[in-house]
Amino acid sequence: MTTASPETWREAGWAAAPPLPERLLAPVRAAAARALAERPWPELLCGVHNPFGRHACVADAWSFLDIGESDAVLDPVAAVLGPDLVLWDSEILSDAAALDHDEAVWWPVEPLAGALVLLTLADGAMRLVDITRLASAAPAAPLASGPILALRYMPATSRYLRDPRAPQNQCGAERRVLVNLATRPLWLVRGQDRAGNDFATGFALPAAQWAGAWPLDTPSTATPSNP
Repeated sequence: MTTASPETWREAGWAAAPPLPERLLAPVRAAAARALAERPWPELLCGVHNPFGRHACVADAWSFLDIGESDAVLDPVAAVLGPDLVLWDSEILSDAAALDHDEAVWWPVEPLAGALVLLTLADGAMRLVDITRLASAAPAAPLASGPILALRYMPATSRYLRDPRAPQNQCGAERRVLVNLATRPLWLVRGQDRAGNDFATGFALPAAQWAGAWPLDTPSTATPSNP
């Protein structure tokens, strides 16, 4: 099998795909092990593919992004979602039990559609799960024990909701206090955007902690001393 089976996807809500190559898997396996050993807040294990984010694997973000943009992952995703694809999130899970089977309620995607790609870091086994059927399909998708990299893709025919007042983003804020889904950067990884998505938000390096302490566009009212 060279890609995921659309027939299995339609019937069962999930599909298997060939294992991820070791050349892609090895760097993130090591990075995930280091991050999990630190036992960080769960929110710091989200968005690990984002080089511009604040998370536990910033130094290794490009390795996670390499996986998210690789043909090894995108070919199976395209087989079930179509040719136009957006990567919008990633996450390290300690094991399959950490997966939120109700996460569809905080996907800020309208209309709701997408694939949750689950990669077992021990062996690279890959499972694709339909987000609209996650609760029933995820338990049926067998996964080996150990850490998992979850990648979240939406078809570019759906729109990513930037409004923080959207119910999905409000739900996400309640469940993930340190994560702002409304400002997540999006990667158009295949094809074309068909829904007018915002691909500019989120692509900036985090400001230094002292930035903003002084309003740079406001002149000082202090009177300079005479020499």
